[in-house]
Amino acid sequence: MADLLWDDVSCFFDPDLMGSLPDVRVPGASVEDWQSVLDLVVERGWKSQYSEGEEVLPVPRAEAVLARPVDAECPNLRVWPVAGVLSIFRFYADDEIDFDVNLRELQSQECLDVFCGFLREIGRRLGKPVLMDPESDPVHPVLGFDVETDRVVLLAEPLVR
Repeated sequence: MADLLWDDVSCFFDPDLMGSLPDVRVPGASVEDWQSVLDLVVERGWKSQYSEGEEVLPVPRAEAVLARPVDAECPNLRVWPVAGVLSIFRFYADDEIDFDVNLRELQSQECLDVFCGFLREIGRRLGKPVLMDPESDPVHPVLGFDVETDRVVLLAEPLVR
């Protein structure tokens, strides 16, 4: 059974309402949590690409990435849980895992199921909520993985145009 139904949540995947790259985050994270996510990507065999600026590099350990100088360019890790669905992890801070998704890629029940599965995998691994905020409102999540129910749930009322 799907965590969410497309007809119920499609407004949260409208790039005009949410911004095309809403933030997905795991608050209260640690360096160990970041490493767990990096390990999960490898274990699941998800296609990925780590880069610092324009340079593509092997994925380092989380503590090495997060210990970079303050003025260094922010590295990113592109992860494709399936072809056509991209998440871009940005190593801004060690206390919050932060990544973007492109809503233009998430426009069907099938893609929604992949996205929910991806959030579930991360949330289960970390035992923490994984929250999606509108691009312009990073403190009011609209949906996310709920640890207690072990599924992705709505956290806001659907928007009406």
